[in-house]
Amino acid sequence: MVEGARARRGRGRSDDRLFDRELDHLPPEVRWREWMNRVEATIFAASEPVTRSVLARVVGASCNLDLLIDDIREELRGRPYDLVAVAGGWKHLTRPAYADAICTAGGADERGIDLSESEVLVLMCIAYFQPITRGELSAFFGKEISRDLIGTLRGCGFIASGPRSPTPGAPYTYVTTKEFLLQFGFNSLRDLPDAEALEDAGLLSKEKLLVGDLPGALDDPAGDEDVESG
Repeated sequence: MVEGARARRGRGRSDDRLFDRELDHLPPEVRWREWMNRVEATIFAASEPVTRSVLARVVGASCNLDLLIDDIREELRGRPYDLVAVAGGWKHLTRPAYADAICTAGGADERGIDLSESEVLVLMCIAYFQPITRGELSAFFGKEISRDLIGTLRGCGFIASGPRSPTPGAPYTYVTTKEFLLQFGFNSLRDLPDAEALEDAGLLSKEKLLVGDLPGALDDPAGDEDVESG
């Protein structure tokens, strides 16, 4: 009975040992097409970006995944969606030109996020200078960064607690997350605009960021650096 139960639990699941990745019995063109179909189906079925290591499970060892993805994207040219490298994997995303149509049809993301200017600026600083403490952010902007603002960015899933700082009190640092990459369309932090170029252009300087005086939402009446709470 134990063996029968195990057999029943195993039904419906592919036996990895029997799965033919190489497809050596197929002509090269047909084999490539089947690999393309497998990769696109795997990405289409996933709710999160699919990594290279996952895709490698469904194609042969001789398959060049980058070339395969390029061929899939070429076939999608002119379609309302594309295959995009984002957050360390690949994901089907609709093209920006169809955003209004999707919203009108009621397909907009119910978790739509509308950040304030202050929140965007603080998030940008965290992205470029992470890991960074709230005190360091406050010093950068020349005014206290509120816990509420940090809480908003955490609530959106864009930042998380990083390692404790070696400075007195060991405050938490903050780092960006996979959700940050996904939301802003970056495959990795290397895709951020070049920091040196932005600094040379004055876009990352404290003076530029403070032009026009940033909104009061940055202010934290408590004023003390977080030590226990992240």
